[in-house]
Amino acid sequence: MSRVPITMATWDYDRIRAIKDGVVQVEGCAVNHITLRPEEAFFRLFTYHEFDVSEMSFSSYVLACSNGDFPYVALPIPLSRVFSHSAIFIRTDRGIKAPQDLKGRIVGAPNYQLTRGLCVRGVLQDEYGVKPSDLEWRIGGLDVPEFLDYVPQSVPEGVRIEPVPVGKTLSQMLVDGDLDAVFTAQTPSCWTRRPPHVGRLFPDYRRVELEYYRKTGIFHIMHLVGIRRSFAERYPWMPRALVKAFEEAKAAIVPNLTEMTGLTTMLPWLTAEAERTIAEMGDDFWPYGLEKNMKTLETQLRWSYEQGLSKRRFTVEELFATSTFEWYRSTRPGTLRTGAAGG
Repeated sequence: MSRVPITMATWDYDRIRAIKDGVVQVEGCAVNHITLRPEEAFFRLFTYHEFDVSEMSFSSYVLACSNGDFPYVALPIPLSRVFSHSAIFIRTDRGIKAPQDLKGRIVGAPNYQLTRGLCVRGVLQDEYGVKPSDLEWRIGGLDVPEFLDYVPQSVPEGVRIEPVPVGKTLSQMLVDGDLDAVFTAQTPSCWTRRPPHVGRLFPDYRRVELEYYRKTGIFHIMHLVGIRRSFAERYPWMPRALVKAFEEAKAAIVPNLTEMTGLTTMLPWLTAEAERTIAEMGDDFWPYGLEKNMKTLETQLRWSYEQGLSKRRFTVEELFATSTFEWYRSTRPGTLRTGAAGG
């Protein structure tokens, strides 16, 4: 039987490289992999529905499902995940010493639906009592004048959101003192220049993020993998084949993290950091599947609803391809609630 051709778009992560290079095959599929930066992949996915399988923003996916029929369903593959405390850049001359000092401040962000922003706002409210409505929001490009809303959204009730002036960027506005803080997924270009009066709210963010993880068990999920819903329905075996391939591709690179023969990145203490991470978070510190990610997913879905992004509070199961649940049950026995997701 001939293999089904699929077009897959992701960024060049180590954890998918074996699929990209053909070392790991997606059973029954002939994969045409396209390497795209997430911003471009998201724009093309959410606007034009170009790809059969694609990396997709967690927050924008939930928003798209909330707006109506969205032609993709998620696979339980957290392709990108980042703790969010490091994403808060501040003016150090405004008396902002603690998260509570952000109340009443003017904060910039590339968009309000950004997953990193979703998680920053959630952490600020849950851990420090700072609500989104306590801040004044300015939306615009970080280093280039642009707007990155991938999915239409209305302004949440009680939240003040305005675009930045035409031609302005968040990075420069922070340097100029027009903003008190910036929440961003990317490092602002101004940060590399080390301008005066610009710093992080949490300078020792690794320690703070580890403490947060130990307290909550939450490791924020930025991007999932989506499959065209029509493919999941026409080929019910395909979601299972994809999660199997993504699991194998991730497993193929894990040993490289602690291999001292040849470092895979230009970080002299990569091995030490990998060993430290495993000691602190366990061998499977970047888990796939629903069971090990349930608390993180439920929390982020709650944040989406509480922050006025999704119109209702989704359950985890209804947003993921149900056929993948069976694959994880058969390979990793455990308790998993069932839901009504398609595919």
